[in-house]
Amino acid sequence: MCTFALVRSTMRNIAWVLALLLVLAACSERAPQAVPDAEPGVYYWRTSLRLDSAERAFLAQHDIKKIYLRVFDVGVGQNGRPVPVATLSFADALPAGVRVVPVVFMTEECLRADTTALAQRMVRRVMKMVDAEGLPGVSEVQIDCDWTPRSREAFFSFLKRVSALLKAKGWRLSVTIRLHQLSQPAPPADYGVLMLYNTGDMRSRTTRNPIFAAEDMEPYIEALPAYDLPLCAAYPNFAWKRLFDGERFKGFLYSETLADSTVYAPLKRDSLYRVVQGRTIHGAVAAHYDLHLSPCDEVVVSRPHADEVTAMARRLERLRPGLHAGTIIYHLDHSSLNTYTSQQYETLYHLH
Repeated sequence: MCTFALVRSTMRNIAWVLALLLVLAACSERAPQAVPDAEPGVYYWRTSLRLDSAERAFLAQHDIKKIYLRVFDVGVGQNGRPVPVATLSFADALPAGVRVVPVVFMTEECLRADTTALAQRMVRRVMKMVDAEGLPGVSEVQIDCDWTPRSREAFFSFLKRVSALLKAKGWRLSVTIRLHQLSQPAPPADYGVLMLYNTGDMRSRTTRNPIFAAEDMEPYIEALPAYDLPLCAAYPNFAWKRLFDGERFKGFLYSETLADSTVYAPLKRDSLYRVVQGRTIHGAVAAHYDLHLSPCDEVVVSRPHADEVTAMARRLERLRPGLHAGTIIYHLDHSSLNTYTSQQYETLYHLH
């Protein structure tokens, strides 16, 4: 009997140990949740820093104290080496009390070059801009790159070098995370911003909404709960005007006024227009890129819909509690601010 009791006690203890190990294993697999200094923010993604009254009012109304400010891009130059392009010019001062996170966008092609030198040059250039312009409250840098499995090793090595350089100054490193990257190992950074926009094929006319469509996100979000990096979420408020010749994508109309009835005729309220008079838009995207409008070309206007965005945000918050502690809107531009009502912005900013 004593032997039986001892065996039963031992088995009970083993069961308790196994249960504890399972709990610890579950905890160890749970993705970290806390984003450093999480608070509502906006992206600013233009080449000149100049805020009008509507943009300043938006910052004040929603108590936005954090601006993710794109300071320059990195592309590949004619010599095959990474070079800075589209550097931000400073024509205005930011409101008092706003903190800046400098953001650098880099193409995947850059990762084929020597990223050791690139990391040093990039960090040095950001720090010079911060000092020269007196950018307020800077304590981190964000890298935006659409890396893939083929470039992952080079990108992660690059991030480790950037992180070491930033940590020497007491700064953090954050990165953008695209939905397709959720299935990959998390990059070596302090936290990530999950980009919940540009979800569909922008070149396809049959895509329901290439900016934000719940059905395009479904294949990716199952990986969200266990993703091993602190995350916050970014949502779109911009629209796209895409030009098509039949089913062929011709380009984006960035600054065109579709209300000009001499050039465009509405076919479907606010979402579809036909070109009635051909003309050429000079420098449509870059200095040497022209876009020709032909009669019968059509312009498809896409924009996010508040009810769909909010519904998906609520679902993601259930999957990943705390995801919206530092929600970011992309982006601060007066032409996009009326995409949502003030209450809808408040809902997105305060889901957590």
